[in-house]
Amino acid sequence: MSGTRQGPALAALATAQFVVVLSTSIVNVALPAVSEGLGLGSGALSWVVNAYVLAFGALLLPGGRLADLFGRRRMFVAGTTVFALASLAAGLAPNAAALITARAVQGVGAALLAPAALALVLLIFPSGPAPGGAKRLGRGTALGVWGAVSGAGGAAGVILSGVLTEWYGWRAVFFVAVPLAGASLAATLLLVPADRLSGGGLDVVGALTSTAGLTALVYALTAKQPLPAAAGLALLAVFARRQRRARTPLVPPRLLRTGRVAAANLAMTLLGAIWVGLFYFLPLYQQQVLGYGALEAGLTQLPLALTIVAASTLAPRLPPRAGLGAGLTALTLGLGLLALARTDGSFAVDLLGPSVLMGAGLGIAFVRLTALSTDGVPPADSGLAGGLVNTTRQIGGALGLALLTALAPTATDYRTAFATTALIAVVTTATALITLGPPTTATTATTATKATTATKATNEPTDLTRRQQS
Repeated sequence: MSGTRQGPALAALATAQFVVVLSTSIVNVALPAVSEGLGLGSGALSWVVNAYVLAFGALLLPGGRLADLFGRRRMFVAGTTVFALASLAAGLAPNAAALITARAVQGVGAALLAPAALALVLLIFPSGPAPGGAKRLGRGTALGVWGAVSGAGGAAGVILSGVLTEWYGWRAVFFVAVPLAGASLAATLLLVPADRLSGGGLDVVGALTSTAGLTALVYALTAKQPLPAAAGLALLAVFARRQRRARTPLVPPRLLRTGRVAAANLAMTLLGAIWVGLFYFLPLYQQQVLGYGALEAGLTQLPLALTIVAASTLAPRLPPRAGLGAGLTALTLGLGLLALARTDGSFAVDLLGPSVLMGAGLGIAFVRLTALSTDGVPPADSGLAGGLVNTTRQIGGALGLALLTALAPTATDYRTAFATTALIAVVTTATALITLGPPTTATTATTATKATTATKATNEPTDLTRRQQS
């Protein structure tokens, strides 16, 4: 996008990403207060988190495709508007049903804005050197910033949740998203020019089967019902078959063959399960086992938040595969130590060390996997790639939280929850190191050629960036 002021535009879009991730974790410290205020049981309480995560994750693929079809900035504006209004409705919710519904609508808005925002970042920061040797911020730097604000959003949500709940009540954790989303929307309209439409169509059957299948599967894990699980798996099988035959699939097979997109998204699914599970159970453990107040539980997340930000900033400078392996190893060790924390433990002895290790691991892994999941993707598929990586992370989070709450039905059963997340981290590390080896030059070139040919065949022009600059 020629003429775009890269730094301010990145700040505006990154603010939206910060708010989206913030809204995943900001309710966590407030959950006991929400339960008391609206009379929610433990099963319904998990849906205050999962309604948002599930709607967000299940609709990200259609959201990413809509961004490619109808314009990234246009979908960003629509999604941010829906998100802000739903945040306001959540803060005003008179009962549990209204709150859970508003959280689901928040997820819909996030599913529209998040892939559009990442797609705009990829267009503003194209890969490769600048024409004529001009100086500009690189894509690696931009993705490092993206990872830093994403990590900071998750940890800052827990911190703000404690402060706002203690001082203003639980409703404030939803109200705070409204001005932040509004500021990001206004800045993006001023700083980011509209992009051209790429044309094509939306796979409605694929969107319906994927959304219904994922919803049924998460519900089955939460309610411990086998029948919805079978229905969910059957619908997802229909979706996978549909993607091989549809003229305009939500997940074109060519995208999964591009670079290391498939492997990176598989690892991101597992990382999402760890991320959401950690930020759900850690504040509950601190309050219901260690006896912390909401404010104390929030403030003790500060080392975790700062480490995530620092690690995300450092991640682009690390060797890709070795850095990812080191980050995931640190994450695994931190979760393992957390599983050994005592019921009468102290912050300095039982929580500080694991927090630093987990923060370093989450920050590095998120940035590296995001970069790998978009590497080599044609510009016409940038919204789709952004939607896919956000989808795998959010769906991993929804499935992971449903599994963890099923295995550890009470907040005091923290050892089971943390030990399970540590086991998931071991699987994530092994998966990443085995599947994310460096592709050969020949493979990369062949994949890129196939992607370009397929893109042209489906009327998705590869000269999108050139037309945007004209």
